[in-house]
Amino acid sequence: MAILRSLVLFLVAGLCEIGGGYLIWRTLRSGGSLWLGILGGAILILYGILPTFQTASFGRVYAAYGGIFIALSILWGWLVDRTVPDRYEIIGGLIALIGVGIIMYWPRS
Repeated sequence: MAILRSLVLFLVAGLCEIGGGYLIWRTLRSGGSLWLGILGGAILILYGILPTFQTASFGRVYAAYGGIFIALSILWGWLVDRTVPDRYEIIGGLIALIGVGIIMYWPRS
């Protein structure tokens, strides 16, 4: 159950970072509403809070989060920007997720 909770926290934090950043991107690069940018900033603040609920140390959480961010960014690009990932992006994303598993969940003595 602890691993599932940790994975959900990573997923929600990742979506907050990518989603918040995307809203700011749209505001500044595509002429989106200022309110979208403000909402994006609020979501990014939430992203900064969510990792504090992980039980591991700061360094371990943020190192592992990098792998989650890589995989979610590829998925976001595919689902939102309609950019189909190539085989190298998929392979790289899978390698990053393997790294997450080792960093966060590999048994330690």
